[in-house]
Amino acid sequence: MNKFLILLMVCSISLAQPKGKKLVWEENFNGKKLNEAIWNVELGDGCPNCGWGNSERQLYTNENHKLEKGRLIITAKKEELKYTSTRITTKGKKEFQYGYFEAKAKLPVGSGIWPAFWMLGSNIDKVGWPKCGEIDILEYVGREPDMVFTSLHTQDSHGNTINTKKTKFENIEEGFHIYAMDWSKDKIDFFVDSILVYTFNPEHKTEATWPYDQPFYFIINLAIGGNFGGPDVDDSIFPQDFSVDYIRVYQ
Repeated sequence: MNKFLILLMVCSISLAQPKGKKLVWEENFNGKKLNEAIWNVELGDGCPNCGWGNSERQLYTNENHKLEKGRLIITAKKEELKYTSTRITTKGKKEFQYGYFEAKAKLPVGSGIWPAFWMLGSNIDKVGWPKCGEIDILEYVGREPDMVFTSLHTQDSHGNTINTKKTKFENIEEGFHIYAMDWSKDKIDFFVDSILVYTFNPEHKTEATWPYDQPFYFIINLAIGGNFGGPDVDDSIFPQDFSVDYIRVYQ
C-alpha cells in the first residue's frame, strides 16, 4: 500500500472521530438477530400507560424488525384493524453518561409516521418521567416533511416540549443521514450531518432543569399517530421502514 493511501486512511479516521474523544462502543447490527445482551424488545400497547403515554396507535411486536446487510430495519405495518411496529432499548444493559453519540439512519415517510432515536435516564423506575430526563436526538413526523426535531424533557418543563428545535433539511427523507449529540456536564449540542442545530445550556442547573448528570440508555422506535405523530394516519403508506446503519459512542 503506498504512502498516499495510508495517509488518506489516517485522515479519514481522524475526521470521523470527534476531536478529543475515542470510540468506546458501537452497534453495527451485523448479526442475524439483535444481541440480547445489549437490546430489550418492548412489546404491546404500553398499558397501563396505554398508547405509550402519547396516544400512539401501534402495537409493538417481536416480528416487525430484522437485521439485514448490517442494518436494523424496523417496519411499520397496517394489519387488518391494527398497526404494528418495533421498539427496542438498551435499558440496564448499555447506559452512558456524557460523550458524543451518533446514529446513521434513513427515515420512513408518510402522514402518521413518527420514528425516533432517543434516550431516557437510568433512574426512571425510581423517580418516573419526566424527572428522569429525556433526550430526543432525532424525531421526525411524516406530516411535516423536511423537518428534524431535537428536544429535551425535564421536570422543570413538566414534560412539555419547550426545550426544542425544529430544523428544516430539504429532502432529509432521501438516503441516510447522521443524527448526533455532544453531551457534557455543562451543555448538550445537537447535530444533523455535522451541522449544529440546537444547544441546551440552562443557566441554573438544578435537579429540575438538568437531570443530565447520570447515565442514560438508548431507545429506537417507530411510532404511528399519537399526540406528536398526529391524529391522521395515511393507511396507503404502509409498510414503511426506519433503517439504522450504526450507533456510535465516543468519550
